[in-house]
Amino acid sequence: MEVKLGANNIILDCDPGHDDALAILLALSSPKEINCLGITTSAGNVPLELTTKNALRVLALIKNNNIEVYKGCPKPLIGELVTAENVHGESGLDTGSGTSLPEPISNYEDKHAVNFILDTLKESPINEITLVATGPLTNLAAAFSIDPKTFRRAKRIVLMGGAGFEPGNITPAAEFNIYVDPFAAKSIFESELEIFMFGLDVTHKMIITSRRLSAIKNSSSLVGPAVADLLTFFNVYDTKKYGWDGAPLHDPCTIAWLISPDIFKVKKMSVEIETNNGPAYGRTIADWFNVTSKKKNINVAVNGNSDRFFELITERLNFFDE
Repeated sequence: MEVKLGANNIILDCDPGHDDALAILLALSSPKEINCLGITTSAGNVPLELTTKNALRVLALIKNNNIEVYKGCPKPLIGELVTAENVHGESGLDTGSGTSLPEPISNYEDKHAVNFILDTLKESPINEITLVATGPLTNLAAAFSIDPKTFRRAKRIVLMGGAGFEPGNITPAAEFNIYVDPFAAKSIFESELEIFMFGLDVTHKMIITSRRLSAIKNSSSLVGPAVADLLTFFNVYDTKKYGWDGAPLHDPCTIAWLISPDIFKVKKMSVEIETNNGPAYGRTIADWFNVTSKKKNINVAVNGNSDRFFELITERLNFFDE
């Protein structure tokens, strides 16, 4: 593990999940822009044992046994775990063909994900590590609670979660990642770190159409067909749910922004997390029109160029054939 000055040195905290899998692949196919110091897993789309195994299976797909995987928190800070097998299948990475990704070629590390995050921040120069979160924010909130001074050594947090104008996707009010652990989200949103939020307002524009799926399949002989197979399954639930031409591809937006930030339009605003029980539980309350005097604490992605986003993905996946 080596921090490279000038690069986007990241820890990728995720809960794979189809779109998390593609976020991993996009990060590892972009070594000039992204230096992945490790992958940490939390429970979310499926329970922790499966999200951890799925991270290792994605690495096995590209025959990578160098990236270390650290297993994190098995449940949210408060309450019971909510999962999304209805979207991702029982494995969390079900495929359209029924063919599974390869079995892991390495094991996860003994160190807990939270300890890895804090140790890495402590051992690295201040303001050099970006924490990328594509699942519930449990691991990050636990690290912040244990050692806030060390946690604030991070340069920024780039996360997939929440919604401003857009309705929720797990309840009418809430986006899934925030809903699973809103108390963790509240802690992180109040951490005073620079935060970039890629929520449903922008990810719902990133639709996996049949043309884009075909381009992904043909992008790489090593991973293209497998990724397309994953996304074929992923498309089924959301296509029925939304009536769109495909599912929205959420998590890779975080990595795409680090590689090519001009794909997205970002606006800073006040965002609060609703943790009271009721129909708005887990809602990200975004002050889009600055109607309050509350501190603008979150950089919210409000738009994105979907064609350029998918072109970046198909271009980078070809890296694995080189």
